Amino acid sequence: MSGSNSSDASFAHAASRPPEAAAAQSPLAFTVHSMPRAGEAMADAEARQMRTGRWKMLSVLLICAAPVIASYFTYYVVRPEGRRNFGELIQPQLAMPPQAMVTTLDGKNEPLDQFKGQWLLVSVAGAACEDACRENLYLQRQLRESLGKEKERVDRLWLVSDQATIPAEIAPGLKEAAVVRADPALIAQWLKPADGQALSDHLYVVDPMGHWMMRFPAKMDRKSASQAKRDLDRLLRASSSWDKAGRDEEIVKP
Repeated sequence: MSGSNSSDASFAHAASRPPEAAAAQSPLAFTVHSMPRAGEAMADAEARQMRTGRWKMLSVLLICAAPVIASYFTYYVVRPEGRRNFGELIQPQLAMPPQAMVTTLDGKNEPLDQFKGQWLLVSVAGAACEDACRENLYLQRQLRESLGKEKERVDRLWLVSDQATIPAEIAPGLKEAAVVRADPALIAQWLKPADGQALSDHLYVVDPMGHWMMRFPAKMDRKSASQAKRDLDRLLRASSSWDKAGRDEEIVKP
């Protein structure tokens, strides 16, 4: 009888407990209620791992970009007192027009961005190339040669702004220059003269990433070209940690 009473009491006690309390002591209920907690822990771990990965990727990008940022900071910001540029710095710099095409002298269409990867000294003029144009082409060649061993980091580019024939007598001086025809509207998207001047009055400096960043004064003469050389020397020194001579093959391929 005592066992029966005990069983009845236990049954009555169990029946009187709330369903949640009874379920808490069930092994099956414990397992079912634990699964969401484990899933939440895994989700938290994945989120932390993703955040860590993003920070690592950002760190790598900053490390890669640091030399470029440092060289431009040195040139544009940390300047000795009294230093003056001969060329005019372009702010903001203008990138090459995306997907722009130019035409070689034998009629082949090629991408303008094939010229990225080197510093560029750019001249713009019609094919007839009268006296001012010829003087710019001469200065373009002499400036590059005056850079000594650093000249291998600089290319000469002549953007011919029409379809006329280039005079045969100036061809020998263009052997080491890139000469392509470009639509004047395309050129105007990228390079611009000073107020009151024509595009053909200047030489333009473009960095290896394709950004136009400097314009030398209009109708520069041979005497003042030495000041332009000082600007180029500073640019090449400031970028020496990240810019090397030659282009990547991927850039050169059309």
